[in-house]
Amino acid sequence: MTFSIVARDGATDEWGVAVASKFLAVGAVVGWAQAGAGAIATQAMANVAYGPEGLEMLATGASASDTLATLVGRDPEKEHRQVGLVDAVGGVATFTGSECFDWAGGLTGGGYTCQGNILTGPEVMEAMGTTFETSAGDLTARLLAALAAGDQAGGDKRGRQSAAMLVVREGGGYGGGTDVTVDLRVDDHAHPVGELSRLLDIHRLIFPRPEDLEFVVLDAVLADRVRAALELAGWDAGGDLREALFAYVGTENLEERWSGDESLIETGILRHLGL
Repeated sequence: MTFSIVARDGATDEWGVAVASKFLAVGAVVGWAQAGAGAIATQAMANVAYGPEGLEMLATGASASDTLATLVGRDPEKEHRQVGLVDAVGGVATFTGSECFDWAGGLTGGGYTCQGNILTGPEVMEAMGTTFETSAGDLTARLLAALAAGDQAGGDKRGRQSAAMLVVREGGGYGGGTDVTVDLRVDDHAHPVGELSRLLDIHRLIFPRPEDLEFVVLDAVLADRVRAALELAGWDAGGDLREALFAYVGTENLEERWSGDESLIETGILRHLGL
């Protein structure tokens, strides 16, 4: 009862899953990913064991097609399942059992696979694939664009309820301490894909990609503007500006944008201050 896209970005070594459904908390069931191994979407009458078991196989270097063959080959209820996989090098595979409710099917392209069931029609898959192939930006942006295109094309014919995205890359998590770059879930919402987009905007502010950070010199003129903006926001910046700015950044959860160089400030912090 779901539509999803599973993909790898070879340029950044990221793997991800984006999914939407008329189903409570779809992100708790469908999406699975492991940096360096691959990503999986398991849906329809989902066999959630496909997630951890499939990742275990992919982590050994198994291809998406071989992993898929093993998973469905030993599942007596396979005709009720739907699954899409991308492996460590971007190979893809998808399967739709014959007992999945119409419309059900999938398509594959370079480094991605889309699949869905109980959809308004094949146009949902076509819109997702075309959009993913033609969209710009990082993997997160392209997954969201594809999911939104599928939603706009009709999506789940029963309606809307939840959406989620999971993206991984080595060291891509908070402080570089985990591989989970994005893990966002909209569990119950009238417009879940739109809400997922809003959450991703906040995520980009709080958890920027290192390559997206932009630092500028905090000269005397800019320092005066920052001090004034902090005062306007209710902060006492009359003393040590660096100390006041550090407290503001920590309170606003912008520490991933903090510079250890006292002469620099990140532009996202300036934007958040209205500068």
